[in-house]
Amino acid sequence: MTAARPAEGAGARADSGAEAFAALWEGLAPIGRHPTTGGYRRYAWTAADAELRAWFRAQAEARGLAHEVDRNGNQWAWLGDPALGDAVVTGSHLDSVPDGGAFDGPLGVASAFAALDVLRARGRTGRRPLGVVAFADEEGARFGVACVGSRLAVGALEPERARALRDAGGTSLADAMSAAGHDPAGIGPDPERLARIGVFIELHVEQGRALADVDRAVGVGSLIWPHGRWRFDFHGEANHAGTTRLVDRRDPMLTYAHTVLAARKRARLGGALATFGKVAVEPGGVNAIPSQVTGWLDARAPEADALEQLVAAIEETARNRAGRDGVRLGVTRESHTGAQRFSPALRDSLAALLDDAPVLPTGAGHDAGILSAVLPTAMLYVRNPTGVSHAPAEHADQQDCVAGVAALAEVLEGLVCR
Repeated sequence: MTAARPAEGAGARADSGAEAFAALWEGLAPIGRHPTTGGYRRYAWTAADAELRAWFRAQAEARGLAHEVDRNGNQWAWLGDPALGDAVVTGSHLDSVPDGGAFDGPLGVASAFAALDVLRARGRTGRRPLGVVAFADEEGARFGVACVGSRLAVGALEPERARALRDAGGTSLADAMSAAGHDPAGIGPDPERLARIGVFIELHVEQGRALADVDRAVGVGSLIWPHGRWRFDFHGEANHAGTTRLVDRRDPMLTYAHTVLAARKRARLGGALATFGKVAVEPGGVNAIPSQVTGWLDARAPEADALEQLVAAIEETARNRAGRDGVRLGVTRESHTGAQRFSPALRDSLAALLDDAPVLPTGAGHDAGILSAVLPTAMLYVRNPTGVSHAPAEHADQQDCVAGVAALAEVLEGLVCR
């Protein structure tokens, strides 16, 4: 692949990537931002998602890149012909959790385009095809399963199950995709496309403050903890809050509350993480004892055995308490991902290239982790001075974002020009 001249206005004049990144970030900032909370509500296959997809396509076309959407809704922008194989791909996702921060996901996509601009300004695009990708529905905020686009691509999520996923309003993923103009009948494994990729590099804002503690702008990922999501359904008996004696109640809220506290204690003792971050109560009356409480557990641990033991202990505690409260309990595992280790050779190479950058494990899942099962992957993290993620206070300083672009450009140059 030969170097090509960047499109006018694509940011190639700034070798550092600062101008390109600033322009990209300015275009992304308003999309899906809630006027009251200041957080982002960029859910899959919604109007905000459509705006994000249009933004991605516009960036590709402004740079003269070939744009395509694959069978699973993932977007791709290509410099060079991916059919040649051994492609170098970078990117992340554009969707968000409810009232999420601006950086989780979009930072990686904007930085990918900016890094490409840096390489083209240097005339260093090499012979390997170079791609930018935005994976669909990474957060799983609407349909409950994370990394849908990448899971489908690698065959880690069955198409039938994916199509049947439903949001809180009862809309299926299949119907949502259809309404957005994408055919859900074609979703599923995409081995031919993945076989064309030689390596995938994902840049992401750090979801923690390890880099701030060591005063480094950029770090390298080592592995992702095993993690998963479980639904706990507590079935009790609806009754009047003002007339039913406490001794006569079958209140699932009590069982749920006990389980939340037990999960925190079990996680603390086991050096793991456990969070009930979503709850639904039926019928939802202020003056009514609930008939059912459903809580979703997010659990993560350094090792697979530790995660299994953690969830089993939480479930055992919940069942014991349910028996005392006269409540029935159902537990469903909605998603599970084992430990995902990034390519050791690639990890070490990146850390050395970036002046012995810190190497960090994480409890946060990423598309790079899903893809690590089928191809070499690596992650770069950009410092987050607040340490906050999945919330509006998530942040990365402009100079650190530009440092991330520069680091990504160095990594890509080393790969495409080897």
